[in-house]
Amino acid sequence: MLSRLHLDPGHLAVRLQAATDASPPPSLMASLMRGGAGFALVAIAGFSPWALAGGRLVRAIGELGMYLACAGVFVALSGPALHRLVIGPGALARFAILFLVAYLAYAASWIAAWMALHGNAGSLTGLAAGCILMGWILCRAFAARGVLAQVAAALLAGNLLGYYGGGYAEALIAGLRIPGVAVIADEKAPPTAIAMLAWGACYGLGVGAGLGAALFLCQTEHRAVFARVAAARARAGVLPP
Repeated sequence: MLSRLHLDPGHLAVRLQAATDASPPPSLMASLMRGGAGFALVAIAGFSPWALAGGRLVRAIGELGMYLACAGVFVALSGPALHRLVIGPGALARFAILFLVAYLAYAASWIAAWMALHGNAGSLTGLAAGCILMGWILCRAFAARGVLAQVAAALLAGNLLGYYGGGYAEALIAGLRIPGVAVIADEKAPPTAIAMLAWGACYGLGVGAGLGAALFLCQTEHRAVFARVAAARARAGVLPP
């Protein structure tokens, strides 16, 4: 299935040669910033049903329904927000499908570990297992060899920073009781809505930066392909893609 996404260097070369225009590959810093900022926005939107209307949603569609609603927002927005991390034209649909597969595998790993162990042990085991599995899926999709350890490490570092940094931010804001936090509820949102959304923003920032680094590592050969195609176009007197 992953090979059908045609994200490997060979298929990228074909798309680049046929394209009339293509954005240059993002640098590592651009990947970190674009991934972090993009997924932070996705996370804020994805956690909004939980933060702003969690109680009402649980009563209306149940706890599982609320979780599915949040997951649906993540899946729907991640493609548009992050697809430019993928080199070459036609990245939106391919990345959206890839992210769906990788995210579901990650979530399933985390849930299984949490249900088996609970607490910090369950969270850490789930994060590690989920990041390894997601890294394997990314490496397979991009036909990236020999970088699984680095890709999984980048994903895990981003997840740890986002997960625990978000928890700290949430506790800090909720504990300080900053003016306006309780007021924004107005019987429509829980008093801790800002703290919960702050958790989501920090989580998205860390996870997105890790994902940006992972995709950068997976596309080392892809950047070389882009450079070769651009050089060939230049020699032929054609504007580079």
